[in-house]
Amino acid sequence: TSVIPIGGADMPVVISLLNSYSGIAAAAAGFIILNNVLIVAGSLVGASGIILTQIMCKAMNRSLANVLFSGFGSGAGSSKKSAGYKGEAKAISAEDTYLMLEAARSVVIVPGYGMAVAQAQHAVRELGELLQANGCEVRYAIHPVAGRMPGHMNVLLAEANVPYEQLAEPQDVNPVMGTVDVAMVIGANDVVNPAAREDKSSPIYGMPVINVDQAKTVIILKRSMASGFAGIDNPLFFKDNARMLFGDAKATVSALVSEFKSG
Repeated sequence: TSVIPIGGADMPVVISLLNSYSGIAAAAAGFIILNNVLIVAGSLVGASGIILTQIMCKAMNRSLANVLFSGFGSGAGSSKKSAGYKGEAKAISAEDTYLMLEAARSVVIVPGYGMAVAQAQHAVRELGELLQANGCEVRYAIHPVAGRMPGHMNVLLAEANVPYEQLAEPQDVNPVMGTVDVAMVIGANDVVNPAAREDKSSPIYGMPVINVDQAKTVIILKRSMASGFAGIDNPLFFKDNARMLFGDAKATVSALVSEFKSG
């Protein structure tokens, strides 16, 4: 009942909290039936869930109480979602994107839920390998609350055999984002939203995000101009250095891979 009004970008935090609840329930059951294994296992799950929940709350610059009781992301709070950002989004083709990537010497890839939906992680890994073979430094910037559950992006990239050494957290890439030639956002939205820094009226103001807008060029892979899971408009789409590459992420990244192989 306590999590019914919660939605939007708070959902990964709530999932982690519910995982912790399941561990606590298992430990309680262990005490009742006098099963030491159940007590130990339940305690470990409960403790790890609470620790992960706190880490994710810190990543959002919010307290757990604020997540549970503020109604952020719910129907009541969704009336604040539109800040009325205006501008012209500049579309780009796969061919032109290839030319930018081929000339780049540093690329940061930011995966999000759109990559998961399209099951594009293997194509993304192949693109990363081709970029490296072309003499480019490639890193994958993963926000703690990207996706729909804790560690969602880490699991997908591990499944695709992306080297762990190439994974980076926001605090690792943000200080050097200004030197990055291309930031490639694949299906992420709220975790790269500059409104968190710039717009005090935004519901996510103060939340640490990946500052992809500070890169020399930002390529945003999306199906449409729709807002992200939290339902908040993103001014990143209208930045002078941003280009929109529309389409299914797997098909789009596969097209880029084909361009590299044929080029």
